[in-house]
Amino acid sequence: MEDAPGERHLNIHFTPEIMAGVYANFANVSHSPYEFTITFARVDHEVEEEEVPGVVVARVNLSPRFMQELIEAMEDNYSKWRTREGIKNLPEFDGESDDDYGAEEEDGEE
Repeated sequence: MEDAPGERHLNIHFTPEIMAGVYANFANVSHSPYEFTITFARVDHEVEEEEVPGVVVARVNLSPRFMQELIEAMEDNYSKWRTREGIKNLPEFDGESDDDYGAEEEDGEE
């Protein structure tokens, strides 16, 4: 039996400001031959003018390989969320919450 490499664990620390996160209700994705860029913004959709005001809250540049991994992780998590939401609509659902739902994705592996 071949020796499998040891499992790696990320040890990522957050400052309190970063831990709080930012709110975005708009995202724009662009790309060049070398990278993808995702720009997250908070826009005021209630303004009925032609020009909608907004502010960029984060911009992330990703390699094409990491972009593909991010897409796969997002599809997987969205599928899990949709399944969970669908279960809530079943008459058999007892209403209990799963407080640690999604905890496996919060460890920084994806």
